Amino acid sequence: MHDFEGVYRAHFTDVYRYALHLTQGDEALAEDLTSDCFIKALESIHKFRGDCELRVWLCQILKHLFLDYVRKRQIRPIAEFPDTLPDPFDLEQQFIKGDESKRAHQALHKMDQPYKEVFTLRVMGGLGFQEIGELFDKTANWACVVYHRARKKLTDHLKEKE
Repeated sequence: MHDFEGVYRAHFTDVYRYALHLTQGDEALAEDLTSDCFIKALESIHKFRGDCELRVWLCQILKHLFLDYVRKRQIRPIAEFPDTLPDPFDLEQQFIKGDESKRAHQALHKMDQPYKEVFTLRVMGGLGFQEIGELFDKTANWACVVYHRARKKLTDHLKEKE
């Protein structure tokens, strides 16, 4: 871990995108949290045990910073997530298309946790089920089940609105 600048360059985008999601698009807050995350990581890099990928560890730090922010300001945490598995309806593509993207994001923000966060980590953060499981101190199987339930709920919600 001699080259922390390399770590920053390699993981900044993933960490920032995750922060942007947690803050529901608040770019200024996402930037602040991302900066704080890398500062905290630099200060405690000696504590990194290598039990998970560095990107997962950084996202864990970011998540804790965000939860601290929410607690200090007594803000209610972001919406929560859904339940089950869909058909060939390509949900991930809904996040790419204009109008559909807005509807998909609105539906996502209404979901209960942990569905919302697991879905976001998988689709927008590009994390694998093993990495997501590690973030929650759960198994990869747990992450997979939660993701598919979230995906089913989002799909059902979007089909209802058609």
